[in-house]
Amino acid sequence: MAQLTDTARPLRGWFGVAATAAATFTVVTSEMLPVGLLTPIGSALRVTEGVAGLTLTITGLVAAVSAPLLTPLLGRLDRRLALAALMVVLALGNLLAAWSPGFGVMVAGRVLVGVGMGGVWAIAAGLGARLVPGRPSATALIFSGIAVASVLGVPLGTYLGELADWRTVFLVAAVLALAVAVALVVLLPPLPAEPGLRLSGVLRLVGDPRAGTGLAVVALLVTGHFAAYTYVRPVLAEVSGVDSGLGALLLGYGIAGVAGNFAAGWAAARSPRATLAGLGVVLAAAVLLIPLLGGGIVLMVVWGLAYGGVSVGTQTWLLASVPHAREAGSALFVGVFNAAIAAGALVGGRVADGLGVTAVMWAGGALAVAAAVVAGLGRAPASGRL
Repeated sequence: MAQLTDTARPLRGWFGVAATAAATFTVVTSEMLPVGLLTPIGSALRVTEGVAGLTLTITGLVAAVSAPLLTPLLGRLDRRLALAALMVVLALGNLLAAWSPGFGVMVAGRVLVGVGMGGVWAIAAGLGARLVPGRPSATALIFSGIAVASVLGVPLGTYLGELADWRTVFLVAAVLALAVAVALVVLLPPLPAEPGLRLSGVLRLVGDPRAGTGLAVVALLVTGHFAAYTYVRPVLAEVSGVDSGLGALLLGYGIAGVAGNFAAGWAAARSPRATLAGLGVVLAAAVLLIPLLGGGIVLMVVWGLAYGGVSVGTQTWLLASVPHAREAGSALFVGVFNAAIAAGALVGGRVADGLGVTAVMWAGGALAVAAAVVAGLGRAPASGRL
């Protein structure tokens, strides 16, 4: 009987890892759904595409604030129950978005999505080592949900929106969130809270030179990407005449992004500096060439390869910079990453409304170049092995 128990325990842990990865995939997909649906959302709610892009800005800002705050606030609650409750909040947010008769209700729904996303991402970051001790691949699998959602969530949502409508996309996301909440309760073991984390301890890490450089790279790369990517649908429609086939084009981008995620994870473990500098250069080149050459499949695949490695590359840089405070580092990383998503959508919206949608590519490319420079010249960890 003891042998069965010893065998079942790690198996239960891997089931929990899979459920947590599904949770990270669901929250990030929910956050990014408006990217491929801006045009129909704006039309239905009678707002401009720039204003519709604020649905991403609002969610990112709320997630950025909730990530470092919810970890201390939920410190005494069993992590299994906390994750399940946050997934229910996410489902409610998506339901509000699906029903929204006007932009105000949509905003309320996106606030709830931001709370759910920030909390789930921050808590999930440290669960791999608890569920399957001694197996770093468990943490990698949990974060793969974020990486896959970052590159596949938008194409899948866009494709479903073309088959049905944008409200159906949010409804499906709500059902998925509820299903994942049930899976978390069933598959996760009890996870008593670890010693509490103070907000001051999280913010203090910004003063570490290597962590500070990594956070600056995160802010620049992610802001630049989302300044351009939030408005990829109207840009491609303008420069290439692509509209109804956008879902298939973004799916190719997404598949390339998954490959980029695993390639960058391997590279960042050896040299975070070279990996992030290289990603910045490649991402900038792809974004800047789209207005000149059109949004063909080659450029979209290159863009996907580059951005697919950003989350794992920057995360590896930051955690290798503060190995003594990885939980605090994860909370700070989530906050900055989501603030950058919000900033990118906001910058892109102002540029799109003021200078035209094609100009967002120039803004995004410039920020990616700046990220490459900071990664190349700033303080960096010697390696990314965790």
